[in-house]
Amino acid sequence: MSAPLTSDAVASAFHDACLAELDALKPGNVHRYAEGHGMDVADFEKSAAAAAPSIGAAGLTVGERIEAAVRATRGVVSHNTNLGIVLFAAPLAQAALISAGKDLQPALTEVLQSLTVEDAKSAYRAIRWAEPGGLGSATEHDVAAEPTATLLEAMRAARSHDRVAWNYAHDFVDVFDLGLKWRNGGKARWGDVPWVTTYVYLGFLAHIPDTLIERKFGAHMAGEVLVEARPIEAGLSQSQNPMDMAAPLAAFDASLKNRGLNPGTSADLTVATLFASALIAG
Repeated sequence: MSAPLTSDAVASAFHDACLAELDALKPGNVHRYAEGHGMDVADFEKSAAAAAPSIGAAGLTVGERIEAAVRATRGVVSHNTNLGIVLFAAPLAQAALISAGKDLQPALTEVLQSLTVEDAKSAYRAIRWAEPGGLGSATEHDVAAEPTATLLEAMRAARSHDRVAWNYAHDFVDVFDLGLKWRNGGKARWGDVPWVTTYVYLGFLAHIPDTLIERKFGAHMAGEVLVEARPIEAGLSQSQNPMDMAAPLAAFDASLKNRGLNPGTSADLTVATLFASALIAG
């Protein structure tokens, strides 16, 4: 990236990433081929449109960006559709808006290192507004209390049970070292088609226990889903024509939804990957 992106460009990149994720068959998650978990595609389309201006807005801190995007989202839907997406997107957007002549990843590291207690206060308010599933309580930096640590410090404390927090603590390594690798490899194999997004999503699902499932159903179930995803991911990665995997993917999708299992963190990581890819392309 040779220059900062405009607010409109960042907002558009975020909106496009959210819609592109909906176009992909993502087992267990909401997509255009099948809804689930009491949510439909329209909820996520409305959420993307509502949150995008705040994600791209000039002059906001990361925390303000998170809070404004979540509040805008709750103005159009009555349940949590994009908290994880927004938590990933806000620092990425901040890095893109300020990084003149720098790569996105080093700029992101600077953004994360500069997070403040005020960022944490804004993010905590957003989390309380969103009411994410399986959140529970914490002995340290509980979101029900007023934070006294920076947002990065709070995320470091939560990294053992939340993959979004883990990525804050590790400079979004899942996005830059895994997600973008899978996206680039899929594009080289099949072209820029929705199956590439499915491939990215399955990569996360088959290699990283989904922490939304873990919080709601326990580590054993998250591990079971990871094991179930691996042969599906391997089959897709070896396919010359990804359509050949449509039936196994649909069957896995139905199986997860019948059990009430939603790999939401894998979906959040997928949107973050698509968004980062667009920001890097400029």
